[in-house]
Amino acid sequence: MKNKLTNVLTAIDDINRQDLNMTIINNTEYPKELLYGQRMTACLAQYWPQANELLQIAVRAQHIKRWHLKRDEFAQGKAGYYQWRIALGKFHAELTAKIMLEHGYSQVQASQTASIICKENLKDKSSSQLNADSQTLEDVACLVFLEHYFEAFADNYLKQDNEAKIIRIVQLTWKKMSDSAHDIALQLTLPDQLTDIVKKALA
Repeated sequence: MKNKLTNVLTAIDDINRQDLNMTIINNTEYPKELLYGQRMTACLAQYWPQANELLQIAVRAQHIKRWHLKRDEFAQGKAGYYQWRIALGKFHAELTAKIMLEHGYSQVQASQTASIICKENLKDKSSSQLNADSQTLEDVACLVFLEHYFEAFADNYLKQDNEAKIIRIVQLTWKKMSDSAHDIALQLTLPDQLTDIVKKALA
């Protein structure tokens, strides 16, 4: 079973390694979505070490081949943005399910993983495990954003003298997270400026 998991995670990484968008860390370039997937896995392993295999796959595949659907291929404005996000979720889910089937997972397991990626179980309280896994995926994504991407994201708005926008985004992110993820987030080491923004958002 573990070999199947390893093979699927490797297949996801192999696809994300093709990303031409690069993230530079210490003067070294990394394919953006490859690095993102590995950061997601690291976060899950640190805070949810008992996560089941389907959740582990969903977390690693959260942004699989994300560059395939570009934002400018959809209408401008909020409606177009949400159409893009929904299309992305479906694309990630379907591609991941296909990879799982190719590596020996059942159709049921592939479908369950796809549901976690789409987070369609967040409002389905009758499906407790899938609901919990979808929430954990949401938590991991929010924590990875705060720890690794929040600073650069906030800097763009601070240059525009628009701190209010950052505060609003932190508040929206916070609403997506579980209580346990809130506790983890409050323990993250952030630059003083970002810590102040989080405090204002939660005040």
